Amino acid sequence: MLKKFLKEMVVSIAGKQAEGLIDLLDGKKYINEFLIAKKLDLTINQTRNILYKISNYGLVSFIRKKDKRKGWYTYFWKLEILKSLEFLRSNIVKNIDQVHHQIKSRETKEFYICERCNIEFNEETALIHNFTCNECGNLLARKDNALVIKEYNKTLDRLRKELGLIDEELKIERDKLEKRKVREIKKKKRIKKEEKAKKIKSKQTTKKKITKKKTKPKKIKKKSASRISKKKTPKKSTKKKSTKKTSKR
Repeated sequence: MLKKFLKEMVVSIAGKQAEGLIDLLDGKKYINEFLIAKKLDLTINQTRNILYKISNYGLVSFIRKKDKRKGWYTYFWKLEILKSLEFLRSNIVKNIDQVHHQIKSRETKEFYICERCNIEFNEETALIHNFTCNECGNLLARKDNALVIKEYNKTLDRLRKELGLIDEELKIERDKLEKRKVREIKKKKRIKKEEKAKKIKSKQTTKKKITKKKTKPKKIKKKSASRISKKKTPKKSTKKKSTKKTSKR
């Protein structure tokens, strides 16, 4: 049912050629525009014109990627389901208002018809033309509004059902969006928490290294035994003792 509504929507915007677009696009991944053109059996320019028309209403989005070898950009398109549903809902609400207005008009005003030309006139226009058809000159007959009101009420019931279905789909899509947002928020919080933990761990590691450097005792160089013994034993004097010669008398 949703696809039916979406197809009606794109046809009203971009024409009958756009109907098959809904079968190709979805809200999960972007589709290459050349693939879309091939599937629709259209030229790339025709396909782009359709997509641009729908894009003006914000119902499709695109990303572009540059071909590294050829140097040009290729566009990838995706249907914005939530926006499309909101657009559909807005149109249905407008149609319901118009039908309500028509019913009210039929209940309060008189209408006339030329049975030969099947042309309808409101009371004011009929009065201007003296209740005769301006096309054939035939006398106008008063129209039974009861049948018209009955048809309008059928249309109103159908539109209300469609609105209910759209509202159900909107609720589903909004719930999905809300869940995605919650997941994204949780993911961001988790990443932030992990980054914070890494920073704290890095600071603690740096602090430990600095503390270890400060508290580390200085190494005292051990003196060899030979050096110590040399210091303790006094050096022998190399000077010869002077001997005094005694003179004989």
